[in-house]
Amino acid sequence: MPYRIDKVENLIKEEISLIFLNKFNDPKDSLITITKVKVTPDLKLAKIYISVFDKLKRDIVMEKIKAKAGIIRSELAHRIRIKFTPELNFYVDDTIDYVEKIEGLIKKIHKDDN
Repeated sequence: MPYRIDKVENLIKEEISLIFLNKFNDPKDSLITITKVKVTPDLKLAKIYISVFDKLKRDIVMEKIKAKAGIIRSELAHRIRIKFTPELNFYVDDTIDYVEKIEGLIKKIHKDDN
């Protein structure tokens, strides 16, 4: 991966994490973590992957984030110095769900062994 794209991804991840922490920290919402940022080679689009701790609140939290995407992008534009601020698309990172499912299957296999 080109160094510049990697650097921009890390910068966006860090800044959006700070934006969430400072501006959109609602105690009613679940714990939100930016897990990964993927930027297209032309730096016009950024896919932001988010982990939401409380699975029951995922849909609500994602709706709020997507509704505020323009505000988040505007805030990001003020914080970073690149020619174009990429369009932000937010996605749920369900890696933890996958890990829990695999762990459950492994436990079931071992339980059946006994």
